[in-house]
Amino acid sequence: MVSPKEIMEHYVIEPQDSYFVNGTPPIENVAVVTYDPSWPKIYSILESKIKNELGSNLLKIDHVGSTAVPGLAAKPVIDIDLTVNDAEDEKTYVLALENLGYKLIVREPRFHGHRLFHYDNPRVNLHVFTLDTPETTRHLLFRDWLRQSERDCKLYADVKFEAIKGCSLDIKKYHENKSKMVHSIYQKIFKHLGYC
Repeated sequence: MVSPKEIMEHYVIEPQDSYFVNGTPPIENVAVVTYDPSWPKIYSILESKIKNELGSNLLKIDHVGSTAVPGLAAKPVIDIDLTVNDAEDEKTYVLALENLGYKLIVREPRFHGHRLFHYDNPRVNLHVFTLDTPETTRHLLFRDWLRQSERDCKLYADVKFEAIKGCSLDIKKYHENKSKMVHSIYQKIFKHLGYC
């Protein structure tokens, strides 16, 4: 079971914690677009295929990130959290995901065993984590908060459109530009839950 203290801890990934599997991937254009009502359906199709391929090795799968929040502007990339018993045990899921066309891009063993896969069309970031990881809980808290808070959803969308200016080829800078708002929303969530 994940504790409130673990959930509130924002993990900062150090460069030495992250390993590209086949060299640095090509730079992608970063764009923020208005909400596309087809995103949930796209996710549903992807989810079904993953469940069928992984079977009992899949413990949990969730649509996370901004494309999972109705009405929220987002990068047109579907984010998926996939929970397995042990992310280090790649034989239980890597080949199955590769069979579906996902490519393993990054290993971050110190970040709760995190593995990042890309899928090209539709564009997907698939995150694999070990069971009982605070990061997956954080993602769901953030998603669900924005689903019920019209005000914060609007504020976050405005910040995204501002954050993207001048950094359409720099995803790291884009995330840095909106990090203050992200942390502010998390603090509201944690206070609402009585964590702090």
